[in-house]
Amino acid sequence: MIAHLRGMLLAKHPNQAIVEASGVGYDVTISIETFTHLPEEGREVKLHIHTHVREDAIALFGFLERDEKKLFEKLITVSGIGPKLAVTVLSGLPSQRLVAAIRAQDHATLTRVPGIGKKTAERVVLELKDKLEEFALPTSQIPTLPAGAATEDVLSALTNLGYQKPAAEKAMEAALKKEPNIADDFEQLFRATLAAIR
Repeated sequence: MIAHLRGMLLAKHPNQAIVEASGVGYDVTISIETFTHLPEEGREVKLHIHTHVREDAIALFGFLERDEKKLFEKLITVSGIGPKLAVTVLSGLPSQRLVAAIRAQDHATLTRVPGIGKKTAERVVLELKDKLEEFALPTSQIPTLPAGAATEDVLSALTNLGYQKPAAEKAMEAALKKEPNIADDFEQLFRATLAAIR
């Protein structure tokens, strides 16, 4: 199977790149994210490749970034998401934003992608929320919570209730923006965070 491709970029379109390697032109399906970072036509390009084999076809899906390929491979394990829809998802949401949305169980962001309805978004979150540990969140998306006496206790209480920690942190950050003076009051902070998380 083809896992990596290096050669001359003969042509590029928002969902397709044609790469010539050793005299053979490979037709590769790409995301908008990869397309926007491709070099000019006629230049060398290196793509991480996922080879998808069906009974009637072999299709190549290419990614400039290894993380985008890994995320694509996670997406196609979700029931109802094939490789073409996975590329559409990655075109609609940059990898880091997609990971953040899944971790935060943010169905609204996911359903903005064409082809992703409410049920598919719920399946993506359900099946992938605990399988994305290898993807680091960009620093700008890591909530910065004040070191109030109650913050850790509230986070612990919410995770014990079954809420995901990233979603709880995001909700607490929102609650503290509205009422910064409740950082040391467990009961008030807990209620405000719970209201924000719902």
